[in-house]
Amino acid sequence: MPPSDTRPACNSLWRSLAFWRGLTVVGFTAAALAMVVLPGQFQPPQTRFMVVLVAPEDKSPGWVVQARSDKRVELIPLGMLQVPADKSLQFWTKADDWKAPVSLGIVQPGERVSVPLNNLPGMQKNQLFELTLEPRAGSPTGRPTGPIQFIGRAVQVY
Repeated sequence: MPPSDTRPACNSLWRSLAFWRGLTVVGFTAAALAMVVLPGQFQPPQTRFMVVLVAPEDKSPGWVVQARSDKRVELIPLGMLQVPADKSLQFWTKADDWKAPVSLGIVQPGERVSVPLNNLPGMQKNQLFELTLEPRAGSPTGRPTGPIQFIGRAVQVY
């Protein structure tokens, strides 16, 4: 009498070359599809412009400005700055073809700020950014009145 095969059927599946080849093809297809579809959906917005704001007198860096593709500007402090109690820092920007600078708001020393650019035209190369020392409530004229604390111009990041 020939010996009977008493091995379970699933054991033969694990030893099947056709099964492993098929599983490999399915895996590679899924990985290729994921590489094509997923990256565009989960990438954070890329920085399009960058500015290093420096102190005018000694050119020491104090802040970094990142302008992102999602129409936001981030102001990032590089250190802590002491501001007199009766004063505040006001954030400004002006492109070359604008008539006047535009306030982006009051900034707390050492605090990261994210500012939407909804009411401004798009970012431009060489766009000026500055922080000025203003009265506690900000500039009374709508234009910079106090001394410039930090200043810099935008460069495009590729």
